[in-house]
Amino acid sequence: MTETPVSALAGLDPVLNAPKRLAIMAVLTGATSADFGFLRDHLAVSDSDLSKQAGALEAAGYLAISKSGRGRGSTTTYKATRPGRAAYTRHRDTLRALLG
Repeated sequence: MTETPVSALAGLDPVLNAPKRLAIMAVLTGATSADFGFLRDHLAVSDSDLSKQAGALEAAGYLAISKSGRGRGSTTTYKATRPGRAAYTRHRDTLRALLG
């Protein structure tokens, strides 16, 4: 019986193929957490785009979102989860291997 070779692409995560999601995870794996304003400004994305991309990461279990306060004084904070950190590391390492 012959083994099926593992694809060099096997470590790429479809959730992290989106550049903005990958960038969010890159920031969050290097920090304990980050707030909405910091991520929005650092990545130069719109409020709605950040919310949409963060929502996709949260749905995948890669990101925890917490909100404090109400209205204009509220704060939204993002934190990479353990599975999110593992997925990011695997994705990054696969990209590095592919790119040499």
